[in-house]
Amino acid sequence: MDDPHLTTIGEDDKEALAGLTPAPPPPTTRKVYSYSHQLRTSQKKNRHHAHHKHSLEDIPKLPINDGDYFDSSDDDLFPSSSSTPNNNQVGPGPGPDESINVSVNVGQRADQSVCNDGGNDDREFQPLPEFIAGGGGVGIFKVPTRAAVHPGRPTCLELRPHPLRETQVGKFLRNIVCTQTQLWAGQENGVRVWKFEDAYEPGNGLGGRVRRGDEDAAPFHESLQTSPTTCLMVDHGNKLVWSGHKDGKIRSWKMNHPVEDNELLKEGLSWNAHKGPVNSIIMSSYGDMWTGSDGGNIKIWPWESIEKSLSLSPEEKHMAALLVERSFIDLRSQVTVNGSCRISSSEVKCLMSDHVRAKVWCVQPLSFSLWDARSKELLKVFNVEGQIENRVDMGQQQTASDQQAEDEMKVKFVSTSKKEKSGGFLQRSRNAIMGAADAVRRVATKGAGAFVDDAKKTEALVLSPDGSIWSGSANGMLVQWDSTGNRLQDVTHHPVAVQCFCTFGTRIYIGYITGIIQVMDLDGTLIAGWVSHSSPVIKLAVGDGLIFSLATHGGIRGWNVTSPGPVDAIFRTDLAAKEQVYARRDSFRILMGTWNVGQGKPVMASLKLWLGSVSSDIGIIVVGLQEVDMGAGFLAMSAAKETVGLEGSAAGNLWLDAIGKAVDEKGIFERMGSRQLAGLLIGLWVRKSLRTHVGDVDAGAVPCGFGRAIGNKGGVGLRIRVHDRIICFVNCHLAAHLEAVNRRNADFDHIYRNMVFSRSLNLTNNSAAGVSTTAQVLKSQTAPGANNTEETRPELCDADMVIFIGDFNYRLFGITYDEARDFVSQRCFDWLRERDQLRAEMKAGKAFQGMREAIIRFPPTYKFERGRPGLGGYDSREKKRIPAWCDRVIYRDNRAAPVGECGLDCPLVTAIYLYEAVMEVCDSDHKPVRCKLHVQIAHVDRSVRRQAVGEIAKSNEQVKAILDELRNVPETTVSTDNISLQNQDTAVVKITNKSGNDKAIFKIICEGQATVKEDDGDAAEYRPRGSCGLPRWLEITPAAGVIKPDSYAEVSIHHEEFHTLEEFVDGIPQNWWCEDTRDKEVALLVIIEGSCSTETTTHRIIVRHCFSAKAIRINSKSNGSRKNMGGSQHRSDH
Repeated sequence: MDDPHLTTIGEDDKEALAGLTPAPPPPTTRKVYSYSHQLRTSQKKNRHHAHHKHSLEDIPKLPINDGDYFDSSDDDLFPSSSSTPNNNQVGPGPGPDESINVSVNVGQRADQSVCNDGGNDDREFQPLPEFIAGGGGVGIFKVPTRAAVHPGRPTCLELRPHPLRETQVGKFLRNIVCTQTQLWAGQENGVRVWKFEDAYEPGNGLGGRVRRGDEDAAPFHESLQTSPTTCLMVDHGNKLVWSGHKDGKIRSWKMNHPVEDNELLKEGLSWNAHKGPVNSIIMSSYGDMWTGSDGGNIKIWPWESIEKSLSLSPEEKHMAALLVERSFIDLRSQVTVNGSCRISSSEVKCLMSDHVRAKVWCVQPLSFSLWDARSKELLKVFNVEGQIENRVDMGQQQTASDQQAEDEMKVKFVSTSKKEKSGGFLQRSRNAIMGAADAVRRVATKGAGAFVDDAKKTEALVLSPDGSIWSGSANGMLVQWDSTGNRLQDVTHHPVAVQCFCTFGTRIYIGYITGIIQVMDLDGTLIAGWVSHSSPVIKLAVGDGLIFSLATHGGIRGWNVTSPGPVDAIFRTDLAAKEQVYARRDSFRILMGTWNVGQGKPVMASLKLWLGSVSSDIGIIVVGLQEVDMGAGFLAMSAAKETVGLEGSAAGNLWLDAIGKAVDEKGIFERMGSRQLAGLLIGLWVRKSLRTHVGDVDAGAVPCGFGRAIGNKGGVGLRIRVHDRIICFVNCHLAAHLEAVNRRNADFDHIYRNMVFSRSLNLTNNSAAGVSTTAQVLKSQTAPGANNTEETRPELCDADMVIFIGDFNYRLFGITYDEARDFVSQRCFDWLRERDQLRAEMKAGKAFQGMREAIIRFPPTYKFERGRPGLGGYDSREKKRIPAWCDRVIYRDNRAAPVGECGLDCPLVTAIYLYEAVMEVCDSDHKPVRCKLHVQIAHVDRSVRRQAVGEIAKSNEQVKAILDELRNVPETTVSTDNISLQNQDTAVVKITNKSGNDKAIFKIICEGQATVKEDDGDAAEYRPRGSCGLPRWLEITPAAGVIKPDSYAEVSIHHEEFHTLEEFVDGIPQNWWCEDTRDKEVALLVIIEGSCSTETTTHRIIVRHCFSAKAIRINSKSNGSRKNMGGSQHRSDH
């Protein structure tokens, strides 16, 4: 016998429902009433929601399927590949009229995180049949491919999985460096350190105490709280890590210092270095510390004073700091004459020590300055084009054009006179709006010129092993320079902002603002690239055979130095086989609400009836309002505010506060974000028990009115991360009027393609770590792909679920007002659906392609007379607007086919079990609509998967064999191990690479210096300088380089007299006439590695300087230049 509730369903719906696979019979059954049935059978005041209370405690969890999957959790949002899993479909699949109806038994406990305040409900709920739009499965409407292991990038070590942004307020990580055994990270409240030996251990928070945001991070230790750390540097010679801070201080930390689990790291030597933040810190080839700050300030801290301060006891800490503070050399003042400075007054972006030629590079946004590390002289100032600058910087002044552009931003709306009002309200409104739009365009045009220079700004710099220097710009250009600052070549592999570099062997790694890492060789040829994070890669560091990347969200990943390569395929296969070990599943419910409020004020009774009465089993509430504020003046002001990043209005905040009270914001729910664009408003509330799994809230807005510039029509959106999956909510108000179907389709397409999410003023946290504003702007103008060969993919494409709500304004066609009223009064909604414009456009694949909507079984929600309840309230005035379903909820999840099971290959599966209008609310000409969705979500336990990666690395024989090969170092010889120099003598040492198939990379450092004592049989005590720097009397050229197979390199080791009034002996400044005449001895280490070696070999050379009593002329003006008088050259060859 036919179901009596289906007797009025249209023929298309009957065919679709008849073709469905019947669900297994539930233990107890409950009838599912459509809204039309409820109207016929009940007249109770709360009849339409009383029987819809379900508990999240009672939602079942489905088993996870086996198989090889792409991993979409965290930030693995990659474009759909050409190969699709078996359950994926291309095109609309089943006819657009088909629907799915899945029976779910809720008698089983499912979600521990969200409780039901109303008690348990063991009844079954029946998901509503759904209508699936055509046009899905192709192009930008293709569901993103997901699987357990990402196929498009190397397998990584997740040292610190992506933490939710909201958990990192005040402790964002900003930079990382690696020692031989540790990874150090600078954060906004100090530093933290990981040991490589613990990298694969399960997450246990800080010292065994789990802390939110670090639940899955490998074990680490943290320092006492300090000012935000802005830069880090490793001093291998003295086994220290130096940190620069926002408060201008420099601090030292001991490497490998034993720390108990609950003990905090304590700083060593510290002093006040700058009035502003310490932007960069390096050690030069001679062991001196160079620091850069804002205003173009560069200071040098001589190693002799630092060494003396480090030797003082903890009780003399204040004296130690004072000693260093007084020893600095201010380079900016040295190159300033009569108030004119040769270098720019803009911020020092970074400093780089060229150890090959003993120079220091200072990078400012649009210029470089090159310094001699030994003499501290300014050698050259040149711009980003390589042109030498004779700069005279008198300080920064605001130009007239800048002031004019700023004035344009100050849009003022002055009330017009009575005479001006004679043009009519509509004309005045149009003039005001178009005037505001024109002002916005003029300001944008005037500011466009600034971005031309901004795109050329230098963001990062690195010294390559062959001695050349590579710089990266905000437009993605990579420029190669020689050691003297001459521009050699430029290449662009990815036209977005470069954020950081690092080198390993003969490879150069580049981190971009799009989260992509690229690898190129020393000639600039691209080798490989992959998406490493979902947000900008702000730092790269090398350690323990891995390339570590830090993203702005605070996640740290380690990539094998051979990647991409054979080892990645092995890891993928073995890791996919362990899926059952680390796969997890949860479920929760979302309540979506949409309402065109017609500029009305919130009424608490209506809000409770609409939202509060059905929120007992809800985990997430999202509400979209339309026409919160309207009118020409407000729209124009809103457009002006958008140009300067201002959001919200008094009316918008009033609605948000009222909705918060209606859903018990203070007690049960927490507001996590909102976004307003003119009359459009969207807000998000999350149950507090689910709050720990929800975060990374971003907002976006797309105007569609008046030349795509005004927000009377358009969309506002919020994007969140739930259990490492991305969900986007978009509230739309599309073009009005019956005949504007094509315009509505175009509005949807414009919103879908152009919705870009970013941190909003109305979100919980707005902190940014390490990414410039320029880079952020340029990121929004470029494609996220690695090579930009494909069409730019909208951000909504890569979300696991997208939900559109709003007043879409699609009407009923081919029907008169009276006919529509008759069908509504008879509850013949099935026939009316055939006249629904949106259903027809979705069926044809012209709008909301591939998305789903529950079959509508409630009366049209537009247009009503305010204050008239019931179906008799439809507009009966002169215009007699035909009733229509303007207010809708439409979504898509991870299912590429009509039916799919929740697993890591389809991590987010949704079912609708409530979709209705609240007809009792009469505060607007629209009725509010609500929709409940039950979401099943599969995700990864990051801590468990990190352990699995470690087990594979230790137990897989193929992986072990590949890693063992990396330990091979080319065989090399050094022509001598003992050199004796007198004044200005030069010795030439030959380093020979005997390998016939691998390059040898050499680097020469100084293990330390000792004073030779006569008649002393004890071994010399070598005292290292900063970062194994050279003594000032020794020059080595080149101090690093690359030797081809079966070839050699010659290195010049030269003694150079160096006497200045600033020179120290045992911390005491010396004049040239009381110089230290004792013989000196240094131990040089020639460190050899291969083109991709994780280990090194070392040759030791002892260099002795024997003092000569003959007279020496001192050139005080050029004491860094080489003197050939009285010198000799010795060549040591095999």
